[in-house]
Amino acid sequence: MKSSYLEILKEYPQDTEWARDWSKITEVFDTIDYLEELFQSFDVTYLRELQQQMLILNLKKYAWSLQGLILEKYSDRRTD
Repeated sequence: MKSSYLEILKEYPQDTEWARDWSKITEVFDTIDYLEELFQSFDVTYLRELQQQMLILNLKKYAWSLQGLILEKYSDRRTD
């Protein structure tokens, strides 16, 4: 007998939580990409351009660390 999607979600509520968290981290990466595009449209000095690039890199590093935390959080739950 095949289980319905809702029955599976009731059995594994962490999957909906994971999907919600993953959606948020995807939105963060999309926002960083959008911000990077906006920065490229500015006509600024070389020093400002470097500052913008450093900001984007730091935002990406932070987002990657969040992504790692999410993966770790839910992989630990799967092994329990």
